[in-house]
Amino acid sequence: SRGGLLTQASLLRLTANGTTTSPIVRGAWFSERLLGLNIPPPPSNVEGIEPDIRGAKTIREQIEKHRNITSCKTCHQHFDPVGLALESYDIAGGYRHRYRAVGDLGDPVKGFGKNGHAFQFRLAKTADNGGQMADGTPFEDIQDMKAILLKNPRQIARNILSQWIIYATGAPVCFSDRKEVESMLDQCMQENYGLKSLLHALVQSSLFRHK
Repeated sequence: SRGGLLTQASLLRLTANGTTTSPIVRGAWFSERLLGLNIPPPPSNVEGIEPDIRGAKTIREQIEKHRNITSCKTCHQHFDPVGLALESYDIAGGYRHRYRAVGDLGDPVKGFGKNGHAFQFRLAKTADNGGQMADGTPFEDIQDMKAILLKNPRQIARNILSQWIIYATGAPVCFSDRKEVESMLDQCMQENYGLKSLLHALVQSSLFRHK
């Protein structure tokens, strides 16, 4: 259930609000920063939706409200699947099979923690982390999602490298930088575009030294 940036607990925690997880927020964040998807702001006449933490409705059912609106579906069909695949991780980035419930809903769980303190909570519905990509390719969980995304490793590497260039130079990646970016990617191809090789290629480039 772990491996790579997509399932790092720190990033999963960053994309939660401390109380609930949102496939929309997570999906948009990872799609922009890791996959290079350009996501425009939502239409001003569409209200936001919040997950029902009482377990009365699933977040997937609520997301369908957006995806049934043509102006929303255009973007949501691309990043919602990424967020839904990450629903097996809670607000702290911990792996979960089921959502937590509040009040009297769900199945009670009692026990003692490693510190000897008693704990009690309730579990609601099973975390729903399957779906299909915008092109219709189905996936069952985050591992399936990773396999689909890694069919185009150069695109992911290109976007990570672009994010680093922006951070390191304080300037956006321009069209005139494209040739050098592709050259750095060529250098890293034999290393399967590993993060270490990407970083080495960047700091040795004239783009890093002179941009």
